[in-house]
Order: sequence, then structure tokens, then C-alpha cells
Amino acid sequence: MLYAINGTDVRDSLPLRKQVREQHLARIRELQAQGRLIMAGPYPAIDASDPGEAGFSGSLIVAEFESLEDARAWAEADPYVDAGVYAEVSVKPFKKVLP
Repeated sequence: MLYAINGTDVRDSLPLRKQVREQHLARIRELQAQGRLIMAGPYPAIDASDPGEAGFSGSLIVAEFESLEDARAWAEADPYVDAGVYAEVSVKPFKKVLP
């Protein structure tokens, strides 16, 4: 089943993000290599595709997992969680309808 993982950043998270970004992306690339990733990306903190020093307000990952518990465990092991980038992470079942 698909699950939406939504991370909400702490205030001024950009320096923390930069420190562990490559480790965070490596885990997502693993999902992609396994054919389980639907989409992933950050929420710019301002209305711009490249927010510069304004940074990001969070991230969304939609991927396939065996269960909600597996999706939660994967999300909780994210380097952004360990580094304190995310103030909160929610994981919800997701049903893709379109496209």
C-alpha cells in the first residue's frame, strides 16, 4: 500500500538540512531503486522553486510499504528526524487516483 510521509520542519531548518541532506536523499534513492517511490520533495518556505536562504518548511514522500507500521518505522529512522530538521512527522495511508 502507498503511504504519505509528511515532515514539518522546525524554524530555520536550512543549516540542519544541509548537514544531512545526502544521507536523507540516499534513503529515498533506495526506495526509488526498489520501485517503491512515487514522489518526494520539499516544500519551499516561500513561493519560489528555489527559496535560497528562506529554506524549506517540510517535505513529502509518497512510497509503498508493507504496512503503516513499516512506513512509520522508515520515517522515524530518517536522518532529518535524527538531526532535528523535522518538528513533526505524520504518516498516513495514501490512495493514488490520478494520474
